This record gives sequence, structure tokens and C-alpha cells, in this order.
Amino acid sequence: MTLNAAANDIRFRSTSSRNLPIRQSFRRLDGFPESLCLYKIPASRFWQMRVFHKGKLITRSTRAERLEVAEAFAKRFFLDLEGGVTLPSYQLGDGQSLIPKVFSLPTNHVNAMPTCLGDEQAQKAEPPHLFQAVATQLLRREVARCERGELAWLCHKADRIRLERRIIPFLGGFELAAINPRDLESFLLGLESEELSSTSLSLHLMSLRKVMRYALTLGLIDALPIFPKVRIRKRSRGAFTPTEYVQVLRKARASVGMRLHNALPEHTKHCQALADRRHDPAGFAERFWILPRYWELPPDLPWVIAFMVNSFIRPSDLKTLKHRHVEVVRGDFHYLRLTLPETKAHDKPIVTLRPAIRVYQRMLAHWGARGLAKPDDYLFLPKEKNRAYALSVLGWMFRQVLESLGLREGPHGNPRTLYSLRHTAITLRLLYGKGIDILTLARNARTSVEMIEKHYASTLTGERNIGMLQSKRTIARPKI
Repeated sequence: MTLNAAANDIRFRSTSSRNLPIRQSFRRLDGFPESLCLYKIPASRFWQMRVFHKGKLITRSTRAERLEVAEAFAKRFFLDLEGGVTLPSYQLGDGQSLIPKVFSLPTNHVNAMPTCLGDEQAQKAEPPHLFQAVATQLLRREVARCERGELAWLCHKADRIRLERRIIPFLGGFELAAINPRDLESFLLGLESEELSSTSLSLHLMSLRKVMRYALTLGLIDALPIFPKVRIRKRSRGAFTPTEYVQVLRKARASVGMRLHNALPEHTKHCQALADRRHDPAGFAERFWILPRYWELPPDLPWVIAFMVNSFIRPSDLKTLKHRHVEVVRGDFHYLRLTLPETKAHDKPIVTLRPAIRVYQRMLAHWGARGLAKPDDYLFLPKEKNRAYALSVLGWMFRQVLESLGLREGPHGNPRTLYSLRHTAITLRLLYGKGIDILTLARNARTSVEMIEKHYASTLTGERNIGMLQSKRTIARPKI
């Protein structure tokens, strides 16, 4: 008895014991076979279920913390097993098939289902239009739109994650016509208990509203329910002042070739094992590790800092920017023309400031001597084939530099990341650009005037443009 208690203790760190059921947590379901039960394990906060079916033990995570939701999941899962229900599937953009999980069904709907699966009248009855089925159909439709180029894959991926992770587990078993404002409020309260930001709450409601509008288009509901309102608390990423930007750039240049202080030697064995593995270009290990070759700061980070501030690009552009996208233009004005892939529905070229030419020439000379400056080679960390990992490494290095200077957060507590360099580029143009046209700046930075006024210019104060505020027009007086 003592051994069982120790093995099931949540503080016991053995991998095998963390998956063993906690004996005191077992729950049986009335009216169902004794083999169908719910229990908890130390390794998860969710209720687990298991059932013997046709001589096999089937276990599943209910993905639910509340017992009543887990019971509804287990009942629906068992009925699907007995009835041979086939779940819908759809194809992703990379050709992989995604089969949705069996999600929770509210208790009132489970009890309303026929207890006798052989009842002919129940089999002939038209199945209710469940939220899960319509959401799956919407995702399939969005995949087709992405393949036609009408929708960005990133937008589809974000909707799919929000639907599968939180929305369908809560509302998947509801009939569409039965969803009311009270259900939506309950869903929102569940999100708030996870301490999500106001922006995340608003995005989840947006994805939920998209499913309901699609159901309205199909004629499955007569009207949209009233959605709760969420007031978004604006928190723009903190930009750097000119003095701070110089400090960060000098610190990064001085740290090239030095070991970063968070590259701890106790991870040497594990990191070396990862380094020896042959990485898949499409992905990386489940847990993020800094490989030994990045423990010392490469010259790429100072180039990233200077290049972003003089080119207005987004951090996501760092992983896709190749030499074929860069063209040096010399004439009355010297600049780089960046013909980047489309980002956020913007595909127009970006023109940089003059200092970006000097940064690019240094990169070209450095990587050209190593045979890594061909048209299809990347500008930053060109040896890293996994570009998502390359961007993560650059972001991690940038955080180390900021932490060493005590500039990880802005004066108002705003977090600073690589995206702050883009904010700095736009802010400095607003500060020092002579008669800068905000529309031209927005188009060149691949954004909108509204976004500049709402976020990028949020750190500007009247004191920074005191000369403009105190300026006085000269009135030409008529000569007598």
C-alpha cells in the first residue's frame, strides 16, 4: 500500500509512475459497463477514461478538468464505439490528414440520445446539427480557400488551433440552434479562468463567430446569438529610444564570439545529442534547446539589429529573406529594394534607409568568403536549414543581450522582443523624418495607417516633437 501511494504521488518524478492512475480518483458511470471509468494521473490535470471494448483496453484523455464534462465525453465516446460512428476528416495544406478528436457532449444531449441503439425510429431520425460537425466543415472549406490563395495558411492555422484546443471541447456537442448567450458567457468565463489576455479572448470569440456565421449561411440557424463583448486592453510592444538602440547595438557587437550566460554547461550532453541528430527541415524537437554551435554569439545578431531598424521588416521576414530578394539601388538616393514574399496580404517591395546597404555589404563579404552568398542562400544564419529554429535562436540571443543591459522591458512594462526593432524603425522615422508622409511610411512598412497610429506611434509624446509644436509660420507682409 505504501508503494502504491508513493508511486502515485504527484511529486514522484518517475515517468512510468506519473502515468499510473490515482486509486482514489476512480469514478464509475451509472447505466454504463463497469469497465468504463474515469480517473486521474499525476502527469496531467485532465480526467482520463478507459474502457474494455472487443477484448482491447482503450484509454483516452478527456481534455476536461471538470468531472461533469469528462463524464459527458466518456458517455459519448462509448456510444460512438458501440454505434461505429466514423468521425469526419479533412486534408491540410501539407497533404496530411487531420481527424478531429471526440469532443465533449453536454449531459443533457447525452441523456436525450436513445439508450437502445437498435431502435429503428432512432436510427431513422435526422441527426442534430452539432457545432463540431459544422466547425470541421468550415475548416475544410478554409483549406480549399488557402489552396486557391484566398486565405493565408497562417490564418487558417490560428483558427484551427483555437477551435480544436478550446472552442470545440466546450461547444462541440451542442446543437447549433440551442447555443444561446448564456452558453457563450460560460465559454468566455472558462477562457478567463486560464488568464488569457483580452486580445486572445477576442480572437477566440472571432473564431467562434466565424463558425456561427457559416452555419447561418448554410441555413442551419435562423439568427446569430448575442456574443459577449470584450474590451481589448492595448499593450503595444515597447520601442527603443535612440540612446537605447545604440546601447543594444554596441553590446551585441562587443559580445560577438562570447559565450552567452544562459548557455549552461549541464545541458551539454543533451544538446550534443540533438546536434548529432539529422534534423527534419520541416520541424524541430518538441522541446526548444539551444545547440552548442549557438552558445557563442555569431555576427548575425548585430546585423539583424541594424538591418531591421533600417529596413522596417518584420521578424518573420528574417527566416525567409534570401539574397535573391535584395537589390542594391544607387542613384540620387542609395537604398536596398527588398522584394519579399507576401506577408499579411502585402506584397509590395520595401525600400530601406541608406545604412542598410553598409550592413548588407558586410554580410555579403562575410558569407561570400564561405560560399554562402548565392541567390538562394539566406541572409541570416544561412547554415541553419530549419528556418523556424533559426528565428527562435535569434530571438533568444536578442533576449540575452537585452537582459544583460536591463532593457528587457520598456519604461511602462511593455515587453521587448525582435518586433521592438520594427517599432523602433517606424518610430524613428516619425521622429526624425522631415515632413514624412504617414501613408507612404505605412505602405513601405507593409502595414496600415491605423496600425501606425494605434501601435507604432503609441510611444510618441509631444515633448519629442517640441520643435514642431513650437514652430511658427512666417507671414509675408505686403510692402508699403
